[in-house]
Amino acid sequence: MAKFGAAALIRRKLRRYAVEIYRLYLNKFWGMHIAEGCAISLSSKLDKAHPDGVWIGKDTAVSFGAAILTHDYVRRMHLKTIIGERCQIGAHSIIFPGVKIGDGCIVAAGSVVMRDIPDGCLAGGNPARVMEKGLVTGQWGLILSRASADAAPAAPAAASTPADAA
Repeated sequence: MAKFGAAALIRRKLRRYAVEIYRLYLNKFWGMHIAEGCAISLSSKLDKAHPDGVWIGKDTAVSFGAAILTHDYVRRMHLKTIIGERCQIGAHSIIFPGVKIGDGCIVAAGSVVMRDIPDGCLAGGNPARVMEKGLVTGQWGLILSRASADAAPAAPAAASTPADAA
């Protein structure tokens, strides 16, 4: 810790301020709806052709190079793209216009999300598909627990006395 100490702490604190200023800039200047506690990479691409359509929930992280789209010029559509709370959008992912990503979801890096993703899912691929369900996430999409698919069914109630068992 002594090797990186003060410089690393200062850099980390400055980055937090820069990310919060960027969030406020997107909300106030562009009219996007980005909740508090979000970590939006400065290199992510949020659609400014229809900025009112960008909705990002509390404690969500959008990684570098991710693109969140809200318009389609060919089909002349301007739609809301909604990302829930406590989500993680992986690096270089593309979220298409009109998609709703539920609370507690993780989108793998490089994924192309063309359809809605239900709450508590891990999705990935091109096109993105649900790969795992039952996730519980914390701030910025950190996985807190998973629903185990291998969980054994509940055991029958044990006999209360040895006589009952016979």
